[in-house]
Amino acid sequence: MKYTKQDIIRMVEEEDVEFIRLQFTDMFGTLKNVAITKSQLEKALDNRCMFDGSSIEGFVRIEESDMYLHPDYDTFVIFPWRPQQGKVARIICDIYCADGTPFEGDPRYILRKEIQRAAEMGYTFDVGPECEFFLFHTDDNGQPTTISHEKAGYFDLGPVDLGENARRDMVLTLEDMGFEIEASHHEVAPAQHEIDFRYDEALKTADNIMTFKLAVKTIAKRHGLFASFMPKPRSGVNGSGMHINMSLSRDGKNIFADEEGELGLSQEAYYFIGGVMKHMRGMTAITNPLVNSYKRLVPGYEAPIYIAWSATNRSPLIRIPATRGEGTRVELRCPDPAANPYLALAVCLAAGLDGIANKIMPPEAVKENVFEMRLSRKAKLGIKSLPEDLAEALHELEQDTYITSVLGSHITEKYVEAKRAEWNTYRTQVTGWEIDNYLYKI
Repeated sequence: MKYTKQDIIRMVEEEDVEFIRLQFTDMFGTLKNVAITKSQLEKALDNRCMFDGSSIEGFVRIEESDMYLHPDYDTFVIFPWRPQQGKVARIICDIYCADGTPFEGDPRYILRKEIQRAAEMGYTFDVGPECEFFLFHTDDNGQPTTISHEKAGYFDLGPVDLGENARRDMVLTLEDMGFEIEASHHEVAPAQHEIDFRYDEALKTADNIMTFKLAVKTIAKRHGLFASFMPKPRSGVNGSGMHINMSLSRDGKNIFADEEGELGLSQEAYYFIGGVMKHMRGMTAITNPLVNSYKRLVPGYEAPIYIAWSATNRSPLIRIPATRGEGTRVELRCPDPAANPYLALAVCLAAGLDGIANKIMPPEAVKENVFEMRLSRKAKLGIKSLPEDLAEALHELEQDTYITSVLGSHITEKYVEAKRAEWNTYRTQVTGWEIDNYLYKI
């Protein structure tokens, strides 16, 4: 879709749009917006809409706070869930400084830079995400709980799947907004769901993930439910992941596919895997950004822990799904839906490009179940683990100068500072588990 300024002005008139939300994403993947009426639309489309950057965490100090929103015309969409008179639309924006330069702390800019680098190497980066979430009840005040009366499991259907109606509405709403939904189903844990939409070029996919979360939360609320993208909201059941399926194309042709290659994979595909594996420990603080993310990355709940790859089983970090030809792709299984999609896709692409540029071959594929492998066997194969907690992940991020150079000094510094504060707040808590296990003994 390629819109011009005139297209948007015309659509706003014809569709009776009254409010336009100018959206952007902060460093942590939280959607923000400035709402304008249609009388201000032309000004906004001319990049003259200003906001206070100092009020957004991780952006800028008060003395340099004037920032400008540059709308990306192609992201214009009308919200189907808003009133039909005086409709509400949105446009996703890039953030610029007062001097007209792109803002270094804008996650969308970080991804744009990597996409540009890929383009200079002749590649287009295509990504298909698998977004999981929970649907919980709300309390009498409308606040979210972790309660669900549902006991459905993988691929179950109604009436056992109590979220089926809400999920159907979500799919229809997303389709109204231009998504091509490939599948939706109940996931392994009670009240857990997955909706998969078609892969697209990376920037579009990152925008789609942000739109997806907003639509899912909005429709859940209409059904009296709360949609949570928290990686591990309940102990004892599977957490929610956001697997990322990646491929590179050149001149419209998937370059990961090679009929003559081992496993039907090209040399570039192997190098891409090698690059991701090399930088994985440094990337984890981005792909798994919360204290809670690491409660999901534990043995026994299908989430990957070990940095290995396979074309045959689902236990390693990187899986090559069975489809070949144009559908050949590399699936990274550790990211979770709390990740900022712009930063997560940027570091994944950067790591893969490093693998291609420096011809980094991955170790041999693992055919057996990594979870059941003995420690000595893992050591012999050189299989490392993902960081075990956020503190370790932040340390690994700081050590990986290639990944920090991709993020840039502004985001690296602010992100690590904020996440370290999050970790320190967490580790000073005394939990119910500690009281239950230690108070009476000691």
